[in-house]
Amino acid sequence: MERLEASILGTVFRNEENGYSVISVRAGRSEVTVVGTLPELSPGEQAVFNGDWTDHRTYGRQFKCISFQIQEPTTLLGIERFLSSGLIRGIRASTASLIVRHFGEETMTVLSEHPERLTEIPGIGKKRCAMIIESYQEHQNARKAMIFFQSYGISASLAARIAQHYGDQAPDIVREDPYRLCDEIEGVGFKTADRIGLSLGIAPDSPSRIRCALKYVLREAAASSGHIYLPEAELYSASAAMLQVRRELCEAALTSLLLSGSLIAEADDAEPDNRRIYLPVFWHAEQEVATRIREMTAAVRPDQYAGAARAISRFEKRRRIAFSANQRKAIRLALENGVFVITGGPGTGKTTIINCILELLSEENTVFLCAPTGRAAKRMTEATGAEAKTIHRLLEYDGKSGLFSRNAESPLEADVIIADEASMIDLMLMRSLLRAIDPGSRLILVGDADQLPSVGAGNVLGDILASGAVPCIYLTDIYRQSEESRIVTNAHLINRGQMPLLNEKGTDFFFERKSSLPEAAATIVSLLSARLPAYLKYPKEKACTLAVQNIQVLAPARKGECGVNALNTLLQQALNPADSSRPQITWNDTVFRLGDKVIQTKNDYDLSWQQETGTGWKTGAGVFNGDVGFITRVDSEESEITVLFDEEREVTYRTSELESLELAYCLSVHKSQGSEFPVIVMPVTGGPTMLLTRNLLYTALTRAKSMVVLVGSEEVIRRMVANNHEARRYTTLAARLKNAGDEYGP
Repeated sequence: MERLEASILGTVFRNEENGYSVISVRAGRSEVTVVGTLPELSPGEQAVFNGDWTDHRTYGRQFKCISFQIQEPTTLLGIERFLSSGLIRGIRASTASLIVRHFGEETMTVLSEHPERLTEIPGIGKKRCAMIIESYQEHQNARKAMIFFQSYGISASLAARIAQHYGDQAPDIVREDPYRLCDEIEGVGFKTADRIGLSLGIAPDSPSRIRCALKYVLREAAASSGHIYLPEAELYSASAAMLQVRRELCEAALTSLLLSGSLIAEADDAEPDNRRIYLPVFWHAEQEVATRIREMTAAVRPDQYAGAARAISRFEKRRRIAFSANQRKAIRLALENGVFVITGGPGTGKTTIINCILELLSEENTVFLCAPTGRAAKRMTEATGAEAKTIHRLLEYDGKSGLFSRNAESPLEADVIIADEASMIDLMLMRSLLRAIDPGSRLILVGDADQLPSVGAGNVLGDILASGAVPCIYLTDIYRQSEESRIVTNAHLINRGQMPLLNEKGTDFFFERKSSLPEAAATIVSLLSARLPAYLKYPKEKACTLAVQNIQVLAPARKGECGVNALNTLLQQALNPADSSRPQITWNDTVFRLGDKVIQTKNDYDLSWQQETGTGWKTGAGVFNGDVGFITRVDSEESEITVLFDEEREVTYRTSELESLELAYCLSVHKSQGSEFPVIVMPVTGGPTMLLTRNLLYTALTRAKSMVVLVGSEEVIRRMVANNHEARRYTTLAARLKNAGDEYGP
């Protein structure tokens, strides 16, 4: 990192929302451009910038600032430039000249310590003096706040947000209780607040630190494991271990949080001495989801579709198919109930049933189709011929406000909503969807209950099925056209705890035996870079491109030689190697290169996108966890990349936003949910027992449309099939659905 001492000449550009600035400075005899997230700087001020030199393709040599220190101007010319810059209200160029002429080199001291003396200047009365004092103090306080936060390792952009939120009191507020940042500033977690707190000398056993940690543990349990609550003993254990404090201190902190309403405790009949502890948002969400589902279930009469049997028969005749008795029952119940669930594995006819329901209901009803992800919505559109939207798009998500436009006050104008891939819908998204549905409308949920649960908190589909409070049907029969597919039959064998049929000739399911991790990794690279493109007869000049687009590697774990991280690096080197024609930028340990396949790893409701239409460009906001795309532009000088998602939405990422982007040549099985790929390649090479489970293997196989290739050990496959362990999610939605008396909050 280099150091640049300079005096400020002026601001060329400034983004008021995030503080990103382009400023002109004088360093020695040279005029230089500095870019970065900075406070408002005035001509004449002195600054020390820390960062690196870059060569911009358009604007030439620039200094990219990472951190800075501001020094007050010391020369009379510098002081006059500072005062006449326009940043301080009430001082124009002529007034600045008078002030400097009167106070000379003591001008800055007067402004800071005796600003009332400004009334000595002709034309500055008490009212104008008060305006100048207020403006100067605002300017100085904002600057001090940014410098204060940067000294604790907080990025300039986050420091700017904190300073903007708290105003001139920011340093004092944070010195008093840095842990409130976790609750009040988006993007500040416990670890950041704790670093500040401990640096400020706050005691490790401080009540505010322990209270913050308890909430952090609950948030992490929701984010990483999908838990809606934690048992009290487990919360104490995790918090005390993380903080290295006695359990008694955690108990006292929890009591305080419960009394203030910051957390909610609920008795557990099964363990009376081990209460359930919730973050309020999840407790209220479960209550509301349960109540709204029960209201919708009770709102539709079963005698409304007396002619359903004849309509189903007409559909069968037109499509030249014959539904099984169970499939006909599924269609009839979907027509009769306010909320209905259709669940079943691959090849059991879920899509055909949706098409029949859609045709029958569309005659007299407005029907909306939706799914949790863009890829799942696209698949639904292709399967039905009707437009399907993501749930976020259906509910008209507003990126600026962070809210859905469709809600209880402005519900969807639909009689029926059919939601596919329902196993992926987490608790908070289900609450938003239900809020936008009138009780008189009906909701049909379609999904595979045996797949992994949602990435987000909750186990909505599983809880609805477990409750017994919502009509549902399980499809088990496999359609004739699917019987020839070993993907389908093997998925069902695995789901029943039986070994799949491996390497039968003329099938779509293959197994490559490899005894070591390096061998398995090398085989996977060879499969994607040469063997599968040749087998699938891809044109040689497009082989790598088509392989990246159509063949997806899925791995059970992130770490290890056959984990997501290592395979992504190997596959990038093989399929999109470094080349002078492919610009790239590096963020942390990841190289992002033109043409790379990437995935968004968390919901970012503010990230803007644009989409080219027949009449121009459409814009919007929101990129979501699991969205997969390709890098179409890399600007090394600006440290920006552009990603095309779902072949339609273009999103530009700046360096600060790259933390939510990863390579996607290999995905975790969890991240693949809701997607379907022509070909799946998966290592089966061992790993933690908690990851090598039956439903993980089942979920991976059901993502494949045309071919599956497993690489590794037959013994590992056997262990996965036998391991029917499912990590328990702490949820209470099923119990609430059974209790008609539940009430939900606003």
